[in-house]
Amino acid sequence: MRLGKVVRSNNHCDYVVQVDDALEVKNPPSPDDFGFGSFVKLENDQRHWAVGLVYNTQIVNPLFLNSGPRLSSQPDPYFSPDLQNEVRTLLSVVLIGALDEERGCGRQGIPRVVVPVNTPVFRMSQEEILRFHQDPQGQTQFSYYGLLLSSGGNFADHLVYQVLNDIIPMFSDPAQRRALQILSKELAWKMTVGAMR
Repeated sequence: MRLGKVVRSNNHCDYVVQVDDALEVKNPPSPDDFGFGSFVKLENDQRHWAVGLVYNTQIVNPLFLNSGPRLSSQPDPYFSPDLQNEVRTLLSVVLIGALDEERGCGRQGIPRVVVPVNTPVFRMSQEEILRFHQDPQGQTQFSYYGLLLSSGGNFADHLVYQVLNDIIPMFSDPAQRRALQILSKELAWKMTVGAMR
């Protein structure tokens, strides 16, 4: 499902995505489609650019402190001005790698390329998320852990914890699941101790 498009970047791994609204598409995404910790892919018809995670959301409303109505900039022969809905939902997305279509696995880490503005952003399917967490030998990989902790903003610990709890049920190998569960428990303990300080 398409969520929106890239509108800017804050740095090489931190992108801002504008969510599609009812004026742009017939069936815009609902808030459940782009929640905290959602896996997304940035790609167009020509190329897959990157895989990312939603780590923050902002609602931008330029009319919040504005005292008067705004008119549509579109010419109207009858001059019946329409109020423009300028409220936007912006997603902060940290890039954590890319899908390797040839080998059917994920390449985790900082992507080398710069994603162009207006690149469409889609929510990833469960199958794509699982494939992203497998290396070329089919083994579990979670090597973007450090990248999330340093780039996930104020909610980095919570983001990693959310991701772990989302991906653990996808793995059928007991040893792989156990390793991720231990990491999740350590992180939960760290967040609990941090909250007590």
